[in-house]
Amino acid sequence: MRNHFEQHSVIYLASRSPRRVELLKQMGIDCITHPADIDETELPGELPEHYVVRLAEEKAEACLLALSGDHQARPVLAADTTVALAGQVLGKPEDDNDARRMLAALSGSTHQVHTAVALAYMNKIEVVLSTTTVGMIDFSEKQIEHYIATGEHRDKAGSYGIQGLAGVWIKRIEGSYTGVMGLPVCETAALLRKHQIIKI
Repeated sequence: MRNHFEQHSVIYLASRSPRRVELLKQMGIDCITHPADIDETELPGELPEHYVVRLAEEKAEACLLALSGDHQARPVLAADTTVALAGQVLGKPEDDNDARRMLAALSGSTHQVHTAVALAYMNKIEVVLSTTTVGMIDFSEKQIEHYIATGEHRDKAGSYGIQGLAGVWIKRIEGSYTGVMGLPVCETAALLRKHQIIKI
């Protein structure tokens, strides 16, 4: 695939997510993964959408500060995704029991998936937010146990991935499919295009 960068053949991605790497490749963008480990504790009374925007910005900043010399001139992209049910954040599960709790709560639900994307470039950080509404069918404890056994729930906000087996539980979405995966490609491309990082 032809590279569409005007000034940079590569960007830094402040994430270890293979899904985000793959989505960037789909957009014709090569990246170097440079995960940013930050404190992801929610602030008291913080709304889910404010939470993901703050974390994406902090990840971009942390990644930028960890780079040295000329590397800091390259674009740094960061993202954060969370599932919100009735205004409550459902983050990554601590263990299998935590995943069971989340999945049981999501069964039959209509919930939101918020993904914030932050770009640190030219001494500025800009953040965009994608919110998608997801409707799920009712599923049983037995189905949850089968899903837990696959291990697919690990390291995923809300304990599920739309692009995997849990996709069979999703009856509708309103918004960005790739946003639910962890990187909304339309919004991300618009952000990179705005800063003349990509042409397409």
